[in-house]
Order: sequence, then structure tokens, then C-alpha cells
Amino acid sequence: MKYFKKLLGEKIYLSPRNTEDVEKFTEWMNDFETTDYIGRSGTVVTIDAEKKYLEEHIKDEATFGIIELETDKLLGSISLEDINHINRTATLGIFIGDKQARNKGYGTEAIRLILDYGFNYLNLNNIKLDVFEFNERAIACYEKCGFKVYGRRRKAKFVNGKYYDIINMDVLAEEFKNSYIKNKNI
Repeated sequence: MKYFKKLLGEKIYLSPRNTEDVEKFTEWMNDFETTDYIGRSGTVVTIDAEKKYLEEHIKDEATFGIIELETDKLLGSISLEDINHINRTATLGIFIGDKQARNKGYGTEAIRLILDYGFNYLNLNNIKLDVFEFNERAIACYEKCGFKVYGRRRKAKFVNGKYYDIINMDVLAEEFKNSYIKNKNI
């Protein structure tokens, strides 16, 4: 695959998501170890359905593949969705699909890169996300990146026979002070 270093970090870079990665995304979207954490385990995803999804979202403003810098290997996906330029808000979505890449700091770095991009290039003011209460690893990562809990929807997500709370978190531009994108020109 050919990837482009749009947002360059220390160990990874974010590249525009590529429809040629459809088989890898389809594999990940059918793996409970990935989908239980992003709320998509109740869906069977075919290659055709995933290709259609990727094609429909190819022009999205801030949708990236997470690529390992040293190997150019696709590790996952990150995006700012539902961007509202009037209210300057967006919703963060992320997953690390490559199981060997989990717990190595790639998710934290990807989030910091996209927050830098969202606040300093897209002029956003508030970026939010939703996370399931059982995803303690993700919650710790989000807090490390500056997100704060602002709400909770009780017993709102059904996964593997049990209901879980959805935790709402956000971060404001004024709370995000560091620069993480290494290939900035100014």
C-alpha cells in the first residue's frame, strides 16, 4: 500500500485512509477483540460492505490510517467525525486493529496528532468521544491525552449479554497546549 505522511509523529504517522486496505479493515471489523471495544460486535461486515463504507468516507475531512513509521504498516484508524465548523466541535473515533500494536503507545500518539490537527489546523474548540466503562485501557489513554469525563449514560450499551455504561469525555482547545505534529512548517 502507498501511504502519505500527512501528520508525522515519533513512532507513527497518520495517512489518508485508503480503500485498498479493505481486506485488513474487514478482518478487524469481524474480530471481537477489536469490535467489542468500538461497539460493532453485533454487525457482520463483508468485504463489499466495508469497501462501500470506506468509499463513502474517503472524502471525510479528518479520517486517517495509523501507520507505523519504521515499517509503513497499517495499525488502525483514527478520525474526527461529525465536524461542525460553526460550533467548532467534532467527535473522535479510534481503534488499533493490529493486536501486536496494542499497549505500545501508538493510540496515545495518534490521538495527540489528531488533536493537534483538529485544534491548530481545523480551528476546533471541543472534541468529544464516548467510551464503554469496561474499556479501562482506553479511558486511561484518553485521560493522558487531556480528555475529561463530562457525563455518563447508564446501562446504554449491550455487549456479550450484559449492559454497560457509556462514558462521555471531551477536551477543549484551551486545555491542549503541546505540539505533536513533527512535519509542521510554521
